[in-house]
Amino acid sequence: MITQIKGRLVEKNPTEVVIDCNGVGYLLHISLNTFSKLPDQEAILLYTHLSIREDAHTLYGFISKIEREVFKLLVSVSGVGPSIARTMLSSMTTDEIQNAIGSGNVALIQSVKGIGAKTAQRVIVDLKDKILKTHTVDEVSISASNTNKDEALSALEVLGFNKKQSEKVVSKILIEHPEATVEKLIKLALKNL
Repeated sequence: MITQIKGRLVEKNPTEVVIDCNGVGYLLHISLNTFSKLPDQEAILLYTHLSIREDAHTLYGFISKIEREVFKLLVSVSGVGPSIARTMLSSMTTDEIQNAIGSGNVALIQSVKGIGAKTAQRVIVDLKDKILKTHTVDEVSISASNTNKDEALSALEVLGFNKKQSEKVVSKILIEHPEATVEKLIKLALKNL
């Protein structure tokens, strides 16, 4: 609903900020990572996530889109609420969280206040695949090869191959050969299908 707020920084605390946006003051709950990266100037932009519960509508603010995405992934896990996710983002950087989940490091996730052994395991089980898809593959190679991937997949589909199976094979090829042309993708995929 509210995806970002740009305005004048009125108040700044380690856990929350108030941003004046055209005369309306928005209270945003933030992590320590966001607090430490807040610029000194008054004009700021924070990416937001609105958490709606029966008793409260709470706005969370993040310095980067990556931090917001990690927050959203964490709150999607049963047993992890917004306050625990914010504590996790305050205790570790987004890279440390993604590496801990990707490598299955239960002890590191469990070291966060409020997360027990079962919740830590659930976080890893629920998010490992999602994190590995976005975290290990370089973002630049994803955007550059998306059109090549789409073209190769549609060509394989026209040739009569199963879409899901083709997508798995093409994704594996792109990890090994991120700069592959459409023709090379199709040729390598045909060998593996």
